[in-house]
Amino acid sequence: MKLAVFVSGKGTNLLNIIKKHEEGFLKSEVGLVISNHDCEAIESSTRAGIQTKVADPKSFASEVEFGNSILDALKKSEVDFVVLAGFLKKVPEVVVKNFENRVINIHPALLPSFGGKGMYGMKVHQAVIDAGCKVSGATVHIVDAEYDHGPIVLQRCVPVSGDDTPESLASKIHQLEYELLPEAIKLFEENRVKVEGRKARFFLS
Repeated sequence: MKLAVFVSGKGTNLLNIIKKHEEGFLKSEVGLVISNHDCEAIESSTRAGIQTKVADPKSFASEVEFGNSILDALKKSEVDFVVLAGFLKKVPEVVVKNFENRVINIHPALLPSFGGKGMYGMKVHQAVIDAGCKVSGATVHIVDAEYDHGPIVLQRCVPVSGDDTPESLASKIHQLEYELLPEAIKLFEENRVKVEGRKARFFLS
């Protein structure tokens, strides 16, 4: 598959996907990187010769124009699949519809807990700690019209210790993400995922 990766920050998951392709774990290759603003991930992608697009929602007259701009870039690049890797804006509805069951997101908690609008980054980890949770983790899910709502593809856990801070918990979960997101992409590139309503099932190779 030709991948588009949506980012908003450093892009460590993006770099890991590129590495997994170079190592041969993934056949899929990143062909386009999209961000809602100039960021470190855009800079590193440009240096690597990967096509990039910055689409700031504030620079468009409407949400429809914003969505159409992104969809046009995906079509021009002949993208097959979209991966959200730290993208902090809601994916436009027109993109979700045109790439139905072909957009996935990595969330730094065990959905459906600690998800939804405004729940990202350190806010998630602080909420987990404040709730006294004994485990947290990462979730890869298919993106639909709602925040952090689509069918869950993969999840993995880490323990939350009594002395964890949001920063230390984030570090643990980042390591999970580096394993989980490429594994999920591989499931899709091998056509082993079947979506049945709110459930995503995958088949062993």
